[in-house]
Amino acid sequence: MPASPSTLDRRRFLALTGGGALTFTAALAGFSAAPVRANPVFRANPFTLGVASGDPAPDGVVLWTRLAPDPLAADGSGGMAQRAVPVQWQLARDPRFREIERSGTVRATPELGHSVHAEADGLEPGRDYWYRFRAGSELSPVGRTRTAPATDASPSQVRFAYASCQNYSEGHFTAYRHLAEEDVDLVVQLGDYIYEGGGAGTIGRAHLPAVECHSLTDYRVRYSQYKTDPDLQAAHAAAPWVVVLDDHEIDNNWADDVDGGGVGGEVFRARRIAALKAYYENMPLRRASMPVGPDMQLYRRLRYGTLADFNVVDTRQYRDDQACGDGRQIDCADRLDPARTMLGDAQEAWLLDGLADSRATWKVLANQIFMMQADHEAGPVQAFGMDTWDGYAAARTRLLDGVRERDVDNFVVITGDAHRSVAADLKANFDDPGSATVGAEFLATSISAGGDGVDQDPLGAVWLAENPHMKFHNVQRGYATCTLTPDAWRTDYRVVPYVRQPGAPVSTRASVTVEAGVPGIAQVSG
Repeated sequence: MPASPSTLDRRRFLALTGGGALTFTAALAGFSAAPVRANPVFRANPFTLGVASGDPAPDGVVLWTRLAPDPLAADGSGGMAQRAVPVQWQLARDPRFREIERSGTVRATPELGHSVHAEADGLEPGRDYWYRFRAGSELSPVGRTRTAPATDASPSQVRFAYASCQNYSEGHFTAYRHLAEEDVDLVVQLGDYIYEGGGAGTIGRAHLPAVECHSLTDYRVRYSQYKTDPDLQAAHAAAPWVVVLDDHEIDNNWADDVDGGGVGGEVFRARRIAALKAYYENMPLRRASMPVGPDMQLYRRLRYGTLADFNVVDTRQYRDDQACGDGRQIDCADRLDPARTMLGDAQEAWLLDGLADSRATWKVLANQIFMMQADHEAGPVQAFGMDTWDGYAAARTRLLDGVRERDVDNFVVITGDAHRSVAADLKANFDDPGSATVGAEFLATSISAGGDGVDQDPLGAVWLAENPHMKFHNVQRGYATCTLTPDAWRTDYRVVPYVRQPGAPVSTRASVTVEAGVPGIAQVSG
């Protein structure tokens, strides 16, 4: 008898997610059904995906690696057998590991892709540490990390970098090599860590697998391919990262329980479960961010003494579907519906309450898609992209009004996604240039998505002409660094002239400043 549609759906669900709910729940709880290989012997280096650290606190940090002696194995196993492997970790006060501060052993299990997430605590605030892993007789590369300042400390400076949109098939990750050489306290990765689509590209960096990712195996192979990139590995090993996903970690323009085409159901739910599981396996995230089914706790707050609070938001898991069929729209009334949400009620309240309670000089919002209004059409007609905050205009007004009503000063938004750089004022009413300025937004370009890029493009000319709150625009590739002091914020847009070939130099295209106590952009130089 042929299988029923429900049976087929269940089989597809299990194939996409990599097993039943019991196995997944056990893995999340830290258990493994696999036998333990106490003294593993590897045929090749198991640390091919490098090391990373993340979510720094004043007293600790999470340390990450993933065992993969055959990282591009088509079955997604990384060349590991179905056995749990004990992995030792060490964290030291010096790069030669003469002064070991903390150490421990974590089991790398097949249920979680043989990933390791070791949470080191009891550390000193505001200092550098070095870390490494050992599995059997194999030793990992050494990474450097840095704890956050004490919560009551008043640092004279915090310096961080942020980046997004690293498409392996469209360009080399040269910008990350340069970022690794920057002396920053942390790196914020704002999403599109991978791209889910297939395609060979034109520069000899074809995606693996060669098809669009849907199953856990697909996503595991794709992450492995990205993480074998030496420039990305160097950036991870140089400083702690704070990560949050956007859309391409699952599907372009997905929204809550529907895919980018607005279709939900069990198949997309299974895809979301698989994608979030692979994301956790490959990111330096704490146990608090372990996914549970199709849900993953990603919004969180990191404090850097009295100088900066980093509010990391999630603009995908709680949003309403894009208005008016998505894309770029003219006269879309639904985008103005106050019932529509980008963040969801709970996250929006958490954000506004945290901003109001903050005693930090700078209130930073780490955000995936740009908040500023961006009219895409020359002349009196206005056209807006529905996937950005423009498609959720009433929700944006509610958020910015909430910032004003709570007297939140020094509000700065950092953003990725758009493959271009823009510095802009955030206005209470974007259609009235004379309205109050609420804060500033720094949109930074892609690492490689979109290919080589240019200094300016036709859309940029339209944006600057139609959106007077925008003060700077550029379409080269790269990242941004931000230097925060009690008196000022400076964003340096660091760009490379090409990504389709390796080895590009880096330069500062512009430096943009905000003065403490004065909302909005103060100066653009370069």
